[in-house]
Amino acid sequence: MTLLGNIVEGAVSLVLGAAGCYLFFWWRDRTTRAVREAETARQQMEADQLLRQSRIVAQEEALKLRQEVEQSLAQRQAGQLETERRQAERESLLNAQLARLVDLEKRLQGQHEALEQRRAALTQREHEIEELSRQRREQLRAVAQLDETAARESFLAQVRLEAERDANHLAQRIVEQAHAGAEAKARDIIALAIQRYAGTSHAEHLTTSIAIGDEVKGRIIGREGRNIRAFEMITGVTVLIDDAPGTVVLSGFDPVRRQIAREAMQRLIADGRIHPSRIEEVVAQVAKEMEETIERLGTEAARDAGVQPLHPELLKLLGRLHFRQSYAQNILVHSVEVAHLTGLLAAELGLDVPTAKRAGLLHDIGKAVSHEMEGPHATVGAEIARRYGESETVVHGVASHHNDVPPIGPYGILVSTADAISASRPGARSESLATYLKRIADLEKLASRFPGVDRSYALQAGRELRVFVQPENVTDEDAFILARSLASQIQNELQYPGQIKVAVIRETRCVEVAK
Repeated sequence: MTLLGNIVEGAVSLVLGAAGCYLFFWWRDRTTRAVREAETARQQMEADQLLRQSRIVAQEEALKLRQEVEQSLAQRQAGQLETERRQAERESLLNAQLARLVDLEKRLQGQHEALEQRRAALTQREHEIEELSRQRREQLRAVAQLDETAARESFLAQVRLEAERDANHLAQRIVEQAHAGAEAKARDIIALAIQRYAGTSHAEHLTTSIAIGDEVKGRIIGREGRNIRAFEMITGVTVLIDDAPGTVVLSGFDPVRRQIAREAMQRLIADGRIHPSRIEEVVAQVAKEMEETIERLGTEAARDAGVQPLHPELLKLLGRLHFRQSYAQNILVHSVEVAHLTGLLAAELGLDVPTAKRAGLLHDIGKAVSHEMEGPHATVGAEIARRYGESETVVHGVASHHNDVPPIGPYGILVSTADAISASRPGARSESLATYLKRIADLEKLASRFPGVDRSYALQAGRELRVFVQPENVTDEDAFILARSLASQIQNELQYPGQIKVAVIRETRCVEVAK
């Protein structure tokens, strides 16, 4: 039993082992097949997904390519349409040009025909003139019994005389018209410049007289006159004490020195300490302050005139002009005024305004050193301006403003005009108002002496004399003679700046009353 049992157990174990092996391999095969099928399914899914993605990308690429093709096609169509439009415009332009050419050809043809007709008419006219000339020559020969050569010379002389007479009349009329237009334009420009510049009509009056008391007079003189001698030697001016009671008069040709002496004398009198060393100290202090004042005045004048920059030495010379006067008109104020007027005149004429202003401001610069250098102040000022780097235009404007040098270009004339305007208008100079009124009266009185004068008026500050004559006693020819006679009489009898225009007016008024 034990062996059989062992055999049975072995058989059962063998069967079970075989069955287990079979089950194991069956399970492994099935598992492997399932894994393989899953892998295959996964790969199939991946392949399907890649295929779908590829199809999507291909569709997108196809759509993009289609859009690009459509866009390119649209651009080509737009370009083709633009080309067609340009061709149409070009054809239209060519058609228009062709139409204009045809029209121009027609007009030229018409003008050609008109010219041919005029040529034929002129030819016929020439033949008629030749025939008339021949007839006139024959008549001249018959009347004067001259040969053909003498008749021709007589005819030509007569024609030449008539032509010269017509040419003279035409030239005279042109000159009169040009003179009238230029004079009116110049008057307008000067009047506008004067109106645009509003300068003061008075000037600062400086004096060299100092009021003192009797107790101060002795101290000024000093022991044996040492104080007054020291003062005169240091300042370079002459001190006059006994000429007027209670007054010290300082006399000197240099206005700057005279002003320094005036200021120093006032300080010494106020201080009370008057002796040579104190005089020297005060005069030195005043002279130093005067140099600063002169430079400041020159700088302010250049700034007021709108002229920048200037050489420092020119500014100092300008400042010295503050202490010089011409007929009580301050020369520095006058120079600034001339600069403004010259600039305004230059602006009206379209010239360079800064150059004109520089020439106007510096036109009297020579007066600052005229007592130190020989020659007219205009030429001296021109040399100074050239020395300190001013342009030749400015130099020539300064030199020629009093006609010491013939003017070249307009700037000298402009400076001369502005100088006359500034100096001669009423109130600008102390003598101008009195002489202005006297000149007015003298002009009107002189005009009234001539026979046939009804009334006369002096206008424009005595620059123009307007005379009204009696038309029944003075003819037109007499009016011209009267104007020349008046101008000649004014030149011989009166003294005046610039020039005076004489206008003789003859008018006839016919008045009737309708009732």
